[in-house]
Amino acid sequence: MTNPEAEQAEDQAAERATQRLEQAVRAAEQALIEFEIAVETFRVEVDNFSRLHHQRLGPMYSRLDELDAQIAEAVAARSGDPEDVRRAQEARGLVLPMPGVEELFHGWIDSDGLSPEASAMLNGQPVQPPSRVRPSEAARRIYRELVRKAHPDLARDDDEQRRRSEFIVRVNEAYTLGDAAALEALAAEWETGPVTAAAAGEEDTDPSEMLYARLEWLAERKELLAAAAAELEASAIGAMLRMAPEDPDALLDEIAEQLLAQVAEREARLAELVG
Repeated sequence: MTNPEAEQAEDQAAERATQRLEQAVRAAEQALIEFEIAVETFRVEVDNFSRLHHQRLGPMYSRLDELDAQIAEAVAARSGDPEDVRRAQEARGLVLPMPGVEELFHGWIDSDGLSPEASAMLNGQPVQPPSRVRPSEAARRIYRELVRKAHPDLARDDDEQRRRSEFIVRVNEAYTLGDAAALEALAAEWETGPVTAAAAGEEDTDPSEMLYARLEWLAERKELLAAAAAELEASAIGAMLRMAPEDPDALLDEIAEQLLAQVAEREARLAELVG
């Protein structure tokens, strides 16, 4: 003989357990999205700093490699020692070959010939460097809000996840360019987009099993993101950026000063050898 009160108590306990699981899933989803926002923001900063680092300091590194090769060659010419000759050959091998004209000006030539920037380079005139891509605070705010609303991890069926994934790709592209206007347009597009229901057939699924599976998937996704974040932080550019997260321009200035000092030191050494 069944006890209605006992059955009711069991049902209530199961409902409370399901509610706790639902809360845990929602918290895990939001935590994962916030973590992914942080990783993507850091990736944009790393890519941006890498571009600036190469643009500004690349010629100095190339100059140092060339001076090292010339110094090694001068030492080898003086000594004639086979080991010095080998070192000179290795140092020369590290120097990038001089690119051809087409390679040098790739992307600088339009239908009318050389672009103004390329013409300035040939004529020895200063060239206006590309503007720095640094998302504004408005772009950051819109980006975070969009990702929190449209993240694919919030989807409950394949079609909705695909739609969200394609949309987030566009959001990330606009954020990478620092295009606040494009992000605003995407935000308006999302608000007027379709509202999808939960995946069909969920009524026939044990909610506890579904929630546990969801938590397991979220944990796996977090591990993948953590690995991506660790890779970014371990990169040379990521490590440099962590040294001065609030003022990367000052860090570039500091590195430039160090490289200029090294160039001057090597030029003096070379002058001694060939003088």
